[in-house]
Amino acid sequence: MKAFELSETDEGVSFQVVEAPKPTADQDEVVIAVEYSGINFKDAMVAQANSRVRRSAQLIGGVDASGTVVSSSDPGIPVGARVAAHGGVLGVARSGGYAEFIAAPCANVSLLPESISTRDAMVIGTAGFTAMQSVLALEHYGLVAGGEVVVTGATGGVGSQALTYLARRGYQPVASTGTTDATEWLEGLGASRVIGRDDLTEKPERVLGPELWDGAIDCVGGQTLWNILRSLKYQAAVAASGLVASAEFNANVYPFITRNVALLGIDSVQASAETRSKVWQALGEVAPSLSYDDYVDEVVGFSRLPEALAKVHRGATRGRILVTPHE
Repeated sequence: MKAFELSETDEGVSFQVVEAPKPTADQDEVVIAVEYSGINFKDAMVAQANSRVRRSAQLIGGVDASGTVVSSSDPGIPVGARVAAHGGVLGVARSGGYAEFIAAPCANVSLLPESISTRDAMVIGTAGFTAMQSVLALEHYGLVAGGEVVVTGATGGVGSQALTYLARRGYQPVASTGTTDATEWLEGLGASRVIGRDDLTEKPERVLGPELWDGAIDCVGGQTLWNILRSLKYQAAVAASGLVASAEFNANVYPFITRNVALLGIDSVQASAETRSKVWQALGEVAPSLSYDDYVDEVVGFSRLPEALAKVHRGATRGRILVTPHE
């Protein structure tokens, strides 16, 4: 089978399209004929030299994939089923979705709702799954319909889809972005308004900023996350899943104590079966009202993956980049 392989040497990371053996299903695994994969920021991190994310010097990349099951050890995931595979160590410590076939643990495979095609499943991808997971976490914490929810990194995969899901579920999403020419596109996705990165908070010289947001979805991290925390309304929460800017930020405890705010960590990698089912069900409910092509930056084959990975790492995408093994 054709696959996209990453290899790290003393000179750095090299990429090549190779002929690899077709995988077989071990116990508690399924084999999927891949129709689409995607590029997440995590994939871009895996592709870097001395990556702290990648756990193998050589592997087939791609942390998610969608397609049809061709072999299964689980009667709950039958041959012929349309599925999405994501999470666990796919594309990090074991071969991932940048191949014509992928063997994935059953725990990382989800049956797709009828309303979601395998193509749309990878437009959604890990990014869209994380976006909906973030929305559900805010709702579970107490977010009330009609609230104004700021979304950082709004032109990225998680942020762009979060805008739409929030709007469809009755909230007022505010897109925060450093991309100056994306306003019309973001408003088309559902943003009630668009602000710049410097508009997230006010009065930076004070311990706390004014109470601006009923909730937040942060895809950036670093100082941006702190700016949100100090500007949340009383008893609001931020669902944080990103570290594009930084994995660290300088903070204090005042927002947590005096405003009773919450920082909700969002992890799709180890999401339970119950969480995966709830998120895909919610995605299936909103899918009929959407045109997922609006979220596609471009579609690439394996030969164009190196430049596409670099584009995602630079934060230069508008939505999702799809990957197909059938270019």
